[in-house]
Amino acid sequence: MAFLSDRMARIKPSPTIAMTTRAAELRAEGRDIISLSAGEPDFDTPANIREAAKSAIDAGQTRYTAVDGTASLKQAICAKFQRENGLDYDPAQITVGTGGKQILFNALMATLDEGDEVIIPAPYWVSYPDMVLLAGGTPVIVECSLEQGFRLTPEALEAAITPRTKWLILNSPSNPSGAAYDRDQMKALTDILMRHPDIWILSDDIYEHLVFDDFRFVTPAQVEPALKDRVLTMNGVSKAYAMTGWRIGYGAAPTPLIKAMAKLQSQSTSNPCSISQYAAEAALTGPQDYIHDSRAVFQRRRDLVVAGLNDCRGIDCPTPQGAFYVYPSIKDLIGKTSAGGTTITDDEAFANALLTETGVAVVFGAAFGLSPHFRISYATSDAQLSDAIARIQSFCKGCS
Repeated sequence: MAFLSDRMARIKPSPTIAMTTRAAELRAEGRDIISLSAGEPDFDTPANIREAAKSAIDAGQTRYTAVDGTASLKQAICAKFQRENGLDYDPAQITVGTGGKQILFNALMATLDEGDEVIIPAPYWVSYPDMVLLAGGTPVIVECSLEQGFRLTPEALEAAITPRTKWLILNSPSNPSGAAYDRDQMKALTDILMRHPDIWILSDDIYEHLVFDDFRFVTPAQVEPALKDRVLTMNGVSKAYAMTGWRIGYGAAPTPLIKAMAKLQSQSTSNPCSISQYAAEAALTGPQDYIHDSRAVFQRRRDLVVAGLNDCRGIDCPTPQGAFYVYPSIKDLIGKTSAGGTTITDDEAFANALLTETGVAVVFGAAFGLSPHFRISYATSDAQLSDAIARIQSFCKGCS
């Protein structure tokens, strides 16, 4: 009898974490490493949020809370959805978890049976397919090419739907591509879903506030109110307020789903950290100028990275609408040999050679379901980004 369960063979370790770990190991060995693999803002959490956490500690708010969030945080989340998205929810339709990842995991575990299908546009965040597999479902991957702007088309969505389809996962703006759906593009998808009343939509809005130029963010339940009763809208404080380590995510959905997710959470992690919940409440109800300021920094960094990568021989880097990633193509480098003697057979070989020969850590595109690409996170300083781009340019120039 095997000790580990069969379900463990369905999934793989996170490639993004693996690359970040490898970069840290090389740095510990004394190598000059620039890691562009982690999706984490390099800013400090705003002062008012930190102060709220300290006040919560001093006030003794260090005990268990309700399993899926305090009443006051749920009220703040309801107010956020109404204020920013025009969506009306009551606290019974809100759940709070230990990061956005737990919200997604709980929803899939609470709803999927063996053979249920989940449509996932690629490129996708690395955890989506593995969560589906752990829950016993079947990921249905729909490739969305650079030529399509890395966005799911209505025709491709319609073609992917079967009688076993239970969920569509949408992430806008996207990790890893930064692609986002405007109102017309989102409406074209919701029109298809209106014709399929058994399909639910899991909308991952974690990068909502990181959109650039004149782009206007929209979420499915906002664009098509008739779908609201089968949408789970997930969000969190990690990206918008530089609170990755605080581990607070939240979701809004019809009450029966929220209750099922709370039941699951009650038998797994129970409540999120009490102190983090009070900090998240301060983030949602306090001054919002931090978002505007950080967005401007990220847009400047995006422009720096896009321009620099497009000056690299063999790289084609589109300009993303949001998040803090770029997802360039290396199609024209496949088959070439690096100056260090590595044949670039695919994007994983490219990423490994780049790390070994230049000390720049990126994540290869196959990890996100669409090759030949790689992902750069530009959530680091301008100086680090400029240095990294110069190294990548040198690496590409040396390929022949």
